[in-house]
Amino acid sequence: MNDKNKRAVDMLHGPIFRKLLYITIPIFLMSTLQQLFNASDTAIVGHFSSAEAMAAVGSNAPVINMIVTFFTGLSVGSNVMLSHFIGKNEENRVNDALHTSFMVALISGFIMLFLGQVIAVPILQLLHTPSHVLPMAQAYLRIYFLGMPFLMVYDFGSAVLRSIGDTRRPLYYLLTAGLINVGLNLFFVVVLKRNADGVAIATTISNGVSAALILRALIKENGMLHLDPRRLSLKWNYVRRILWIGAPAGLQGMIFSISNVVIQAAINLFGSKCIAGNSAALNLEYICYFTVYAFCQALMTFVSQNYAAGTYERCRRTTRIAFISAIGFTAVISLGFFLLRHPLLILFTHDSRVIHYAMIRMLFIALFEPMTALYEVPGASLRGIGRSIIPTIITMLGCCLLRIIYMHAMIKSFTAFYQVVIIYPISWAVTGAAMIIFYFIVIKRAYHVKKSL
Repeated sequence: MNDKNKRAVDMLHGPIFRKLLYITIPIFLMSTLQQLFNASDTAIVGHFSSAEAMAAVGSNAPVINMIVTFFTGLSVGSNVMLSHFIGKNEENRVNDALHTSFMVALISGFIMLFLGQVIAVPILQLLHTPSHVLPMAQAYLRIYFLGMPFLMVYDFGSAVLRSIGDTRRPLYYLLTAGLINVGLNLFFVVVLKRNADGVAIATTISNGVSAALILRALIKENGMLHLDPRRLSLKWNYVRRILWIGAPAGLQGMIFSISNVVIQAAINLFGSKCIAGNSAALNLEYICYFTVYAFCQALMTFVSQNYAAGTYERCRRTTRIAFISAIGFTAVISLGFFLLRHPLLILFTHDSRVIHYAMIRMLFIALFEPMTALYEVPGASLRGIGRSIIPTIITMLGCCLLRIIYMHAMIKSFTAFYQVVIIYPISWAVTGAAMIIFYFIVIKRAYHVKKSL
């Protein structure tokens, strides 16, 4: 048995829950470690620099997500396409699709690098970023986007390995790069006395390390996952498949982030203490969400392979298991964070006002994070069978448009921070109800009249 088969997971046969967890846990750990390393940016500048530097890093999160999520959404298209070919046992097409995927990754990365330099100042001003925070926020954003080609290579490389169920190597590479990131954060901020720009430089370097590691692994790989840099090309039949599934997923993430940018503008009106507190709580909130995200990523690969192989009942069972598991595991983590909220927030700052705002966000958002599974899990299952547009439309209407309308209608009436963040659980409930209804409508036909991706 070669290395490829040792690392691969047979998703077409055998017990589902155990194999789903085998893929899910490394994805969760990857996402959590990435967030912890990102949180180190906030925590280190909060402890060793200033609340203003902490606010500069935190206020950039929605801006970065708005741009990055569209292009990283394309890696979803790559993962589903490769999983589909594997499920149909068309290994000869996997290698061609892999090389096209990496060319898309490089082009996307350089587009984002350019955008980050152009939009830094105007978008931060549009968000009403406080004037004393703006210079540091601008420097952080521009430096961060210099590393976008590295980030895209890592994301697409992870998607390629995930198509065979190999989620462990990307975890090891991320862990290595993340530890380097923390060390460099301390070096730039504590030793060199830098602020937000120092942690941005550290992040860019660590992204380069993770990209180099995953490239090295795929270049050394044998068989269908072997990457030859000389064969990088754009084959439009594969590009169309990536865009058909990945572009709606990326657009959903981008519009999602736009709604968060609108909300960030309202948060900024409460001042730098609120911005910093919101940022601290958001780091913990992300970890809760990553449980749902990890199950969704594993589910997409499972469903795509089984749908291609024609095992439709296994698609249904996997979706049910992922749905129940995502809600249950996320509930445990959310409740644990809420009960330990004070000692956890002390890790970021000792400022009482910053902690006050962070606790409000945790009460109204983090505690209700399991609700995100109501729309994310059915949506991931639909993407696994190539139906990416419907989940995007539903999420855009329920989680994005509804929030923007609420912000527009209420922003002049806001007198307390909780009035801003309460829209999150409301939008999750509305979107979840709609997604579940459409999921059953779509699969009733899709699992009887199978259409190609």
